[in-house]
Amino acid sequence: MVGIYERAKTETGYHATYFLRMLSEHGGLETARRLVGSGQPSEGFTSLYLKHRLDLTVEHLMLEEEFSDLFSVELTEIARDRLRDYGIEK
Repeated sequence: MVGIYERAKTETGYHATYFLRMLSEHGGLETARRLVGSGQPSEGFTSLYLKHRLDLTVEHLMLEEEFSDLFSVELTEIARDRLRDYGIEK
């Protein structure tokens, strides 16, 4: 999770300070659950969409095979549907 924060900052100039604060307060797993389960795309998701970098979103990361066992089927589907709604098939 810190890795996608660093990449977004370096590669797009997006400083996700709220995301970083959430990570330090709640850890990566709970941050992902909160952001994806919120019902609406986060501000960070929207900012990265506008920069054409949805590959740097929590939704994209949580669908990676190595992390798939950490999330419920419901949360995984929310992430997949959100990416699909914005033009990314994962």
